Amino acid sequence: MNYYNEIKNELINNEITKKVKDYIKNRSDLTTYYNVGKLLSEAGKQYGEGIINEYSKRLTQDLGIKYDASSLNKMKKFYLLKVKLATLSPKLSYSHYVELLSLDNLDEINYYIMITEQQNLSVRQLRERIRNKEYERLDDKTKEKLITKKETDVVDFIKNPIAIKNTTNKEIISEKVLQKVILEDLDNFLKELGNSFCYIANEYKIKIGNSYNYIDLLLYNIEFNCYTVVELKVTELKKEHIGQIEIYMNYIDKTLRKVTQDKTIGIIICKKDNKFIMEYCSDSRILAREYQEV
Repeated sequence: MNYYNEIKNELINNEITKKVKDYIKNRSDLTTYYNVGKLLSEAGKQYGEGIINEYSKRLTQDLGIKYDASSLNKMKKFYLLKVKLATLSPKLSYSHYVELLSLDNLDEINYYIMITEQQNLSVRQLRERIRNKEYERLDDKTKEKLITKKETDVVDFIKNPIAIKNTTNKEIISEKVLQKVILEDLDNFLKELGNSFCYIANEYKIKIGNSYNYIDLLLYNIEFNCYTVVELKVTELKKEHIGQIEIYMNYIDKTLRKVTQDKTIGIIICKKDNKFIMEYCSDSRILAREYQEV
């Protein structure tokens, strides 16, 4: 087989297809770069890995398009990834898949493919999720659910630790400052919590007995149909924090929750240097998460 001519024809046909049939550009890219990657892999076995550099120079000269060795190597890696995945999602572009080439864990790759499909992530957004090690910050039980395709719930995708972007450059020394930092990048904070969280209010005023209290953040999850109480702490988790958020959750259940809605959940975001272990929480509806500034 003349591997070079086969590769050259694949790339020429793809360029023509992309110009004439705009609506199938992505499918054409995925098919072409898979085929080219397969040919490169086979050629490498026969002629050695240096063949990619040779083909790169010839393709660039013959086609007038720069196909450098790095691009061809990515096509080869893309082919090898496709072999592992068995099928490709047409909702992801070739550029999306290129972002996944640096990952070795197939479960991690499948996670990023899933969220890209579900949330229609751009290439830039996917790159940021990978850079922030989102998969690594999921609970082990959540990862097991994803692998075995078990049903997930509202708390499964709350990261630990939660990455909070501090664009203000203010030192976080109080709950008020932490709240301000979160609100200035609220969209990112909601994504750190997982899917379908919506903002309702901060400093949400409630009356318990004869005194007024204020919930740091009140959210709602559309997918799981429940309110979410978020309390912010700049210290380690303490037993009294659990009691406080339980009171707030019960209040929301009694005053706001309708019979068609699920029970309110609570999230305590606290600061701790060492890895946090949930050993204080007796109520399964309460999640404690540490935060880190990025």
